[in-house]
Amino acid sequence: MKKIIVLLSLLMSVVAFVSFNDKSKTAIMATEKTYEDSLEADRMKYVKLIMESIKGKQKMRADSVFKNIKMLKVPAGQLLAIMNYGYSRSLGVSCGHCHNTSDFASEEKMQKEIAREMSAMTNRINTELLKNIKGLKSETPIVNCTTCHRGNVKPALDLPEKN
Repeated sequence: MKKIIVLLSLLMSVVAFVSFNDKSKTAIMATEKTYEDSLEADRMKYVKLIMESIKGKQKMRADSVFKNIKMLKVPAGQLLAIMNYGYSRSLGVSCGHCHNTSDFASEEKMQKEIAREMSAMTNRINTELLKNIKGLKSETPIVNCTTCHRGNVKPALDLPEKN
């Protein structure tokens, strides 16, 4: 069952970031930012440090480059994009929200495990549940972190009143 969850999580990550290409990889390191937020500089500081530390290994599987990779067995360079664009921006946080930035492999922050469990949940929604909903406008509907979080740590649980 755990292998299925890991595989489904990987599939979800690949689907969610299928549009990620070499131009996107270059954009991670670009000094001109197309999207600016208050945590951009902090995130980019860590992305640059880590990219420098894995130079020449960006295309190797993340679990062979980094310690303690349990789910995202994607190329190491792509992992950074997933973390930055897929997780950090979707929740409106920087790396230190889930990680000890002095030891990224550390399990000391419960947010890291929560992120893994939330990823497994969205993966199940995408692979098992959405396909059973008839009449959706999209042929390939997908749920991801942004669907609920919209740039906030806590997911939106209510809507503003309509006037």
